[in-house]
Amino acid sequence: MKDPLRLCVYATVALLAWLLGPWAVLGFAALGFAGYWNARRAGLTRSKCLLKDTRLVLAYLGLLVLVAAAAIIHSLL
Repeated sequence: MKDPLRLCVYATVALLAWLLGPWAVLGFAALGFAGYWNARRAGLTRSKCLLKDTRLVLAYLGLLVLVAAAAIIHSLL
């Protein structure tokens, strides 16, 4: 299974570009999470991402999804 590293990179770029809004972070992080989830289910345990372990990458991307969702909800209230 090919490592979906670029999806982790996209999520990190979206985080750094927070000024574009939490919608970008939510989209890229969710895309990255889905990619790593599928890769992990297919047997990938090590990533080229700085975090190395795909469980850590999933935790990182999941946290980004939660933070972005919270920011979106907060902006709507």
